[in-house]
Amino acid sequence: MRTIIVLFFLVVSNCIQAQNNEAQNAIEKFFMAFHAKDTMTLKSLCDKKMILQTISEKEGSAKLENSDPDTFFKSIASIPKGTVFLEKILRYEVQIEGSLAHVWTPYEFYVNGKLSHKGVNSFTLFKDQFAENSNWRIIHLIDTRRK
Repeated sequence: MRTIIVLFFLVVSNCIQAQNNEAQNAIEKFFMAFHAKDTMTLKSLCDKKMILQTISEKEGSAKLENSDPDTFFKSIASIPKGTVFLEKILRYEVQIEGSLAHVWTPYEFYVNGKLSHKGVNSFTLFKDQFAENSNWRIIHLIDTRRK
């Protein structure tokens, strides 16, 4: 009986880890496309109605800004060739409930090797659990930025 219980918990644990890996992989693909300035792949990972927001923290105040996803994609594509940028993800924290996932990623952002700012990304993802070949899609991305 004890063996059956242990096996049950191992199977459940493996299923949860596989789900977490899928959501994390979607975010890793997002950043690979971001660094490659591959807007077609970025768009494929995001829902058409994605909400994009930024909280800028400066000198004791915070400002919430909403962005249009198409403007975001165009800005990525327009980064000059000589500019080297890296969003270094420090860790991934994944939570999943059915068709909803939340991925929290603290980061440091570097431009030409110099720290520009840091903060945290908060991704909300959706996956249609009942559709065949459904993938996690980003439906909301909000980040903080501070010097």
